Amino acid sequence: MIPIAIIAVILVILVCIKLKTNRQRIAVIIGVAAGVLSFFAFILLALFFTVQRSILFSLILAFYASLVAFLILWNIIKTKKVYLLLLVPVICILTATGVIWHAVYVLELPTVSEENYEYRYRLFVENNKLAILDEKPNLKFTIYDDLPVLDGATALLPVYASFAQAVYPKNDYRETERLVLSSRTPEAYENLLQGKADIIFCAAPSDAQKNQFIESGLNLKLVPIGREAFVFFVNKKNIVDNVTIGDIQGIYSGKITNWKELNWANKKIRAFQRPENSGSQTMLEKIMGNIPIMEPRREDVSEGMGGIINRVAVYKNFPNAIGYSFLFYSTEMVKNDQIKLLSVNGVHPSRKTIQDGSYPFSDSFYAVYIDDVNKNVNVEFFIEWILSEQGQYLVEQMGYTPIR
Repeated sequence: MIPIAIIAVILVILVCIKLKTNRQRIAVIIGVAAGVLSFFAFILLALFFTVQRSILFSLILAFYASLVAFLILWNIIKTKKVYLLLLVPVICILTATGVIWHAVYVLELPTVSEENYEYRYRLFVENNKLAILDEKPNLKFTIYDDLPVLDGATALLPVYASFAQAVYPKNDYRETERLVLSSRTPEAYENLLQGKADIIFCAAPSDAQKNQFIESGLNLKLVPIGREAFVFFVNKKNIVDNVTIGDIQGIYSGKITNWKELNWANKKIRAFQRPENSGSQTMLEKIMGNIPIMEPRREDVSEGMGGIINRVAVYKNFPNAIGYSFLFYSTEMVKNDQIKLLSVNGVHPSRKTIQDGSYPFSDSFYAVYIDDVNKNVNVEFFIEWILSEQGQYLVEQMGYTPIR
């Protein structure tokens, strides 16, 4: 790299010696320097900056092309009007600065996303955050038993990992045995369908997921093991504390687009969604009923080898944002003190309002399995224990609401 740079400098010097005027020499030096800087800017963007990359590439090209055009005309036209052309590269620089500043601001915003929290809930490791029985479990598998493979939603990992830690023999079930997974709701249903999991712990399946099992001739069995609240949250600076079911339906159908319609500031509502077939998106669809949901916000994100994919945007806590998740996930797993949970129809989500059913978006979560002759012999024994006093104790200790 250094030899190439030295050769380039020598060539520029030789070209400048051959040129007749100082203006031409200055133009060559500025043009080469701008070209080198633009090249390195391209490389840096390609390697490290994925947000608004196409806009920044365009601004770099516009900057260099307009600067070269100015340098050529500067040597041809001897008038001060030619300096007006410099407005174009200046505008490009200012615009690029604004785009980068905004991108950095967005990246620094607190996020609520279904990221990987498994390290907090890994079985048999010191100081994990799993619930523990204060007595000997009534069910205990051994290394010789056919242990059911467990999978499920990120939000339910703490509870089903607590079950496994209580009754499975001590082992590393994440790296070695791969018996306690956390693949998120869509992948968990897919693993169950393909026979890669014996029991999954999730919200009820979407219609599309149900149809997959029906078309495969499989009898999907859902056993309610606890209850949880589906919650909506906003930036804590948002003065809105309560919404109605109609407000939620209006926001997510696209009919309510500004917070002033809900008696707050004149700010456009940024309504974030979750990917299709996720547990929380299925809950939103249930709330919406026959009302069509508007197209979700999307963002370009990096994939391996520098590629870009377009996916449903993760919740970013803009002052005008609204998002949703499950109560335990949003309050215990994320612990984001920059968001505020909304009451719905005047009822705040809490364990009490989940239990008495007054919070309108309370629902069961399930142990789900395929009920056929080929199922793991210990599936029903395990679920029976989960529904026992000990299993329900772990549900409660972990922070969820027991079904019994």
